[in-house]
Amino acid sequence: MTSFLKPLAAAALLCASAAHAQDTFKIAYIDPLSGPFANVGELMLTHTQFAVEDINAKGGVLKGTKLQLLQFDSKLSAQESQSALQAAIDQGARAIVTGGSGSSVVTALVQAAARHNQRNPGKEILVLNHSSIDPELTGKSCSFWHFQFEANTAMKMKAIANYVKKQPDIQKVYLLNQDYAHGKQWAHYGREMVGLARPDVQFVGETLHPIGRVKDFAPYLAKIKSSGADSVITGNWGQDMTLLLKAAGDAGYNLRYFNHSAGSIPGTVLAVSQAKLGQLTWVAEWHPGQAETPKVDALAKAYKAKTGKDFLAPRIEMTPRFLAAAINKAQSTDPVKIARALEDLTFDSVVGPVRMRGEDHQLLLPQVVNTIAPVDGKAVKVGWDGTNYGFRTDAAYTGNELAQGTDCKMTRP
Repeated sequence: MTSFLKPLAAAALLCASAAHAQDTFKIAYIDPLSGPFANVGELMLTHTQFAVEDINAKGGVLKGTKLQLLQFDSKLSAQESQSALQAAIDQGARAIVTGGSGSSVVTALVQAAARHNQRNPGKEILVLNHSSIDPELTGKSCSFWHFQFEANTAMKMKAIANYVKKQPDIQKVYLLNQDYAHGKQWAHYGREMVGLARPDVQFVGETLHPIGRVKDFAPYLAKIKSSGADSVITGNWGQDMTLLLKAAGDAGYNLRYFNHSAGSIPGTVLAVSQAKLGQLTWVAEWHPGQAETPKVDALAKAYKAKTGKDFLAPRIEMTPRFLAAAINKAQSTDPVKIARALEDLTFDSVVGPVRMRGEDHQLLLPQVVNTIAPVDGKAVKVGWDGTNYGFRTDAAYTGNELAQGTDCKMTRP
């Protein structure tokens, strides 16, 4: 090659490389993929992967840009998650999908992302939170860079309180929760909202326990039993929920449990069926076997066919789709423009139209109160987790019915 052509060839190579770099938009998944909550992280990863692969199969975003999913193990640690965030940024990620590591971890990620974005204009990264439900994340600690795709703790507890209001047999309630921000909030909102809905209810005790470290809940059940409680408000999830149910079954203690999302975690229905005692009532945007949900049913069927696994969480699968819709609306892969496009974006999801509230970045998502119960052919038609237990719909509320005020005073770039 002659000497004057070499610079032209190099320039052409650089242009081709730049064009190729724009062919992908990198998303980093940061959630637990090892340890006691690995099954939760794997469930959430599979839902995220399914959506990303489907979006790409249909042409990606911006008429040809594909989404690329990077995977990182949060190890349920704020420090590990922040290291994963930096690694994701170094690898070119412009958004992270997270939420299954708990509110303390997600809060640390949001703060770290905000610091990075302030110091690195033009290289911003978004935090898309599908499951951490701390109201502070869209309240006093709200951030322009964070978007909440799950109904928060206050919204979920409002749905439960509305239901408990019509259940006169619930008289004495114990508060048993994991000792971290979300557990404390679930207890706080339970006492406040259920107490307001049912002033006659007695709160007979409250205990916090280490998250993910209790192997035997028998001592905690003994305290609950001695209090005379008939119901427990618990924010436990993962093995902390299944081990609690096992201990109650072993003790022959028939309790009602009110929870935010435990029914969607693998193993919970099996634990209820094995205990053969107690009723676990929880809230979600949808539950398996829910009547008149043709769009979710079709999605669940396609998901099962491709992954071999059961579909459980529309909001997680919805999160990358919301991102894709915002990229197309913004006609840009610039995170600042994407964030502005996400604000007040209405998305026609499989659970109906949902809106990302612009003032605090809280998705207004419907919630269905449902209870794990034996299949009876009427209220519960389908068994789950290889058992003859499924989900009974008790009540349903729209996102607007559950919407709360906000203390968010957002600073925008």
